[in-house]
Amino acid sequence: MATELTTPHLMDSATDRKSPPMPTTTGEITNTLTHYYRGELGRMTSWRDRIDRTSNWAITVVAALLSVSLSSPTSHHGVLLFGIMLITLLLMIEARRYRFFDVYRARIRQLERSYFAQILAPEAELNPDWALSIAKSLRAPRFLLSYFEAMQRRLRRNYCWMYAILLLAWVLKISTPKLQAEGVPQDFVHSWSYIADNAALGPIPGWPVIAIVAVFYAVILYGTLRRGPDDGDFTHGEAHV
Repeated sequence: MATELTTPHLMDSATDRKSPPMPTTTGEITNTLTHYYRGELGRMTSWRDRIDRTSNWAITVVAALLSVSLSSPTSHHGVLLFGIMLITLLLMIEARRYRFFDVYRARIRQLERSYFAQILAPEAELNPDWALSIAKSLRAPRFLLSYFEAMQRRLRRNYCWMYAILLLAWVLKISTPKLQAEGVPQDFVHSWSYIADNAALGPIPGWPVIAIVAVFYAVILYGTLRRGPDDGDFTHGEAHV
């Protein structure tokens, strides 16, 4: 009997549950878009802040390891190689964060370009389906960049300079006698064998270490200089992250 009494009550409660009403008037739609824009802008700003933090960590690591490696002749050149590994790890973390940032940035730019700009200065060539891409992204969020494309963009923007600084410091460390523990009085090295001996890393001889570093930096150079076809927001304007 208790079940028979409560069942209609539960059915009435389920019937009373309805979705929030959709905006119908122009004012309601404008108000909804305004709040949506502020929400997306907040998410984009949050991910941009995370990207900047990773870059700041990388700069701090480079400065600290340069100070440790070049301040004393007894410091090993492997400290700089370890710094290259840390910068690579931070680049990978930043690329992941950049992919999330790019999703929200694309929505914001689409809304600004097709709605707010049209209010300020109407153009006849406005795409009538501009909101469709935002709706698709809201229903099924997907990354717009691959992981390696994101790494390439961050490498080109910031990390290529950090890699270059670490490489120059490493070359200076293994080729300058005054920066070696032996304390050789000469200012410049006079043989490649001396550089190879200084480049040795534990049981690994110097020449394989130099070859590995050269191959790694060839990949970095390729990733920095290679430019794919611009798409998405990069086809509109020049102010990009």
